[in-house]
Amino acid sequence: MQLAKRLDGIGEYYFSQKLREIDELNKQGKNIINLGIGSPDMPPHPDVIKTLQDESAKPNVHAYQSYKGSPVLRKAISEWYKEWYGVELDPGTEILPLIGSKEGIMHICMTYLNKGDEALVPNPGYPTYRSAIMLAGGKCKEYKLREKNNYQPDFDKLSKKSLKKVKLMFVNYPQMPTGQLPSKELFERLVVFGKENEILIVHDNPYSFILNENPTSLLSIERAKDCVLELNSLSKSQNMAGWRVGMLCGAKERIDEVLRFKSNMDSGMFLPVQLAAAKALTLGKEWYDEVNKVYKVRREKVFDLLDLLECKYSKDQAGMFVWAKVPEKYLKYADTSKIPSLGGGGALSDDVLYNSNVFITPGGIFGDAGEKYVRVSLCAPAEKFEEAISRIKN
Repeated sequence: MQLAKRLDGIGEYYFSQKLREIDELNKQGKNIINLGIGSPDMPPHPDVIKTLQDESAKPNVHAYQSYKGSPVLRKAISEWYKEWYGVELDPGTEILPLIGSKEGIMHICMTYLNKGDEALVPNPGYPTYRSAIMLAGGKCKEYKLREKNNYQPDFDKLSKKSLKKVKLMFVNYPQMPTGQLPSKELFERLVVFGKENEILIVHDNPYSFILNENPTSLLSIERAKDCVLELNSLSKSQNMAGWRVGMLCGAKERIDEVLRFKSNMDSGMFLPVQLAAAKALTLGKEWYDEVNKVYKVRREKVFDLLDLLECKYSKDQAGMFVWAKVPEKYLKYADTSKIPSLGGGGALSDDVLYNSNVFITPGGIFGDAGEKYVRVSLCAPAEKFEEAISRIKN
């Protein structure tokens, strides 16, 4: 059987491969401490779980659901955006619930990209942007995010490129993997750039509540709906990664356009999941404070681990990872990495995996601009970080 050409150049997702390797190492008795993946290890609020249990027990909630999602969930999303981001969204026309925001990335690419169309993608950035663009028949046109520029796009350099074929631009702040927070000036510049070049700006915004006192939305900028679609998720902020609940927000016209594709690909989420998600969105500041209290303790442990590895990092990062530059000694050994293209970060990652039984993510999987970096997840108990530190010391 011949594979479809759309899969040319698209391999298996890195973490899918790596988790399989880690599983094999565990079968050999290695007991790997996995500090690589951003999957929250804490549960949702008890009231959210109780809502799911209570609603699931009802006899009339098991049928197909609306392709546009439950009105209850859309209303909750609208109120959440108003309370936390100061953004007005019409729950009937400007919100589309998703089975996770990762799904939304694919839907957007399939909705707007024809063969040969281009999309701007950040380097380093979330690998799914690239694969979704390519699967839709589009071409990736990367823009480098550099530490010296605070991991912001170089708009002057972008403006000198030919942008005639560019239809989409993916942005993500707080940025993953670098943890860079956005400024209002950056968001304003993005909206101006989108309008001037007739490019749809797609803002992926799942990390805005994690270790961040001021959650922001690109849609809060005046007239942003003219050129912006925003993806958001309950995976990180509500500890509901496995529940697969996300959202797409923007102008009615854009929501209707994406719905044309999405409605041919899936159906609405299980209603009790939507109602539980709506409950999660009503949680107050104390919820986010408690979650971040845990992450703050863990982040200090990660700083200790990175100090031990002689990495350099900023303490001003947001999100559930810490991004760090590897020491020079690993750069010259980059070619010894089992995946040489991952550079010095790959060499350090391999070193701690095979010699200390600790896995941290090489920054090169997010693009070649990340080859000198590693990323450490905060999604493990503090005791695991202490054990990882002990193993590396030994």
